Amino acid sequence: MTTNEPISMNLLNQDLFKNWPFDQDHCLTCALCSSSCPISGIDGFDPRKIIRMVSMGLQSELVESRWPWICTMCGKCEHVCPMGIHIPDMMRAIRSLRDRDKVPGILHKGLDAALKTGNNLGLPKEDFVFILEDVADEIRQEPGFEGFAASVDKQGANIMTTIHNKLVNTHTEDLKHWWKIFYAAGEDWTVPSENWEGTNWGMFTGDDPAMKLMSGRIAENMVRLNAKNLLWPE
Repeated sequence: MTTNEPISMNLLNQDLFKNWPFDQDHCLTCALCSSSCPISGIDGFDPRKIIRMVSMGLQSELVESRWPWICTMCGKCEHVCPMGIHIPDMMRAIRSLRDRDKVPGILHKGLDAALKTGNNLGLPKEDFVFILEDVADEIRQEPGFEGFAASVDKQGANIMTTIHNKLVNTHTEDLKHWWKIFYAAGEDWTVPSENWEGTNWGMFTGDDPAMKLMSGRIAENMVRLNAKNLLWPE
């Protein structure tokens, strides 16, 4: 959707939104959300427009729009909103109405891979462990970290941490920061070798069953490994 496209006023769809817990009708159009939004103006995006469209019941226009999918759901809009409107939750609810096969490609494919394999990359367990051990070997070569070892599937650790898929794909260097802190602090930590994904694309796509399944897997890992605390950076 762009700003020069007409919006059909099909108000018959208003019933879909009338029971939403977002208080969109309290919007003052003060623009605090727009001024705080990091993507305001991109493709005509403005949080106020989303709220107004919800108030007018423009269901099909919203569901088909690109706007809910470029929202970062960072929450800055909600933080500054004087009326306390839960805009990120509203965006997620709109996303949930999109047909799953029409969810933007990387999210749809990544979530499908996560449900099948336990991570958004579809990375086999053997490859995942190999990458962790390779990063650990690089750390051991640095002064002061000669005794470092990757802790995978350790029972009874004080901390179990999840991992963002990009940290074993394109940003392996970023793994080292966490691990060096653990080592320097003498922390007792571990990473599960299965269902380790820390980015819940079920949440971001508005897929509640998928979100629950992925979150449940992390909880199951906590029980399986008898870990005391969860570090979930995402």
